[in-house]
Amino acid sequence: MQRPVSLPAHRPYSPGMTRWARLLPVLIAAVALAAPAAARESLGLYETWGAFRDPLVPRCYAIAMAQPSAMRRDYQPFAAVGTWPRRAARNQVHFRLSRKLMPGAAIVLRIGEERFALTGGGGDAWPADARANAAILAVMRSAPAMTVSARDDRGGGFSNTWPLAGAASAMDAASIGCARLR
Repeated sequence: MQRPVSLPAHRPYSPGMTRWARLLPVLIAAVALAAPAAARESLGLYETWGAFRDPLVPRCYAIAMAQPSAMRRDYQPFAAVGTWPRRAARNQVHFRLSRKLMPGAAIVLRIGEERFALTGGGGDAWPADARANAAILAVMRSAPAMTVSARDDRGGGFSNTWPLAGAASAMDAASIGCARLR
């Protein structure tokens, strides 16, 4: 089991680390701090994923930034798995994509050899139903990365990729973090 590191602490630089790996804790902290700091609690940083709790809503979630890209972006892309105890919604997969989607465009999630059709609009995508959500969560636990591909509002193809290192631990931390919240 991985040991969580509280934000905003980060791993020290080592010569083998990529620039992305060194900046990831800072990027996750920036996303986590987008809402009022007093409302959000860090549950830990696990490789490329962070886990957070917001007891005021209440909600808990695991979140990761997409890999950097030099391509045009309309939004800062992230992947999240959220739980809202008052809504009886647990472990809901959500993607904020880097571009505004073409209406009616196919959205495909690739995790290893598995392919999943997503639904969505604007710059967001999610599984079509609970069965697909559960299947995606299961595959996320053992794959190295996942990629969402779609067509943007200008008709061009694009994709966003998220490393899955630490995703399982962050998802578990978020689930446990909301276990007692009602």
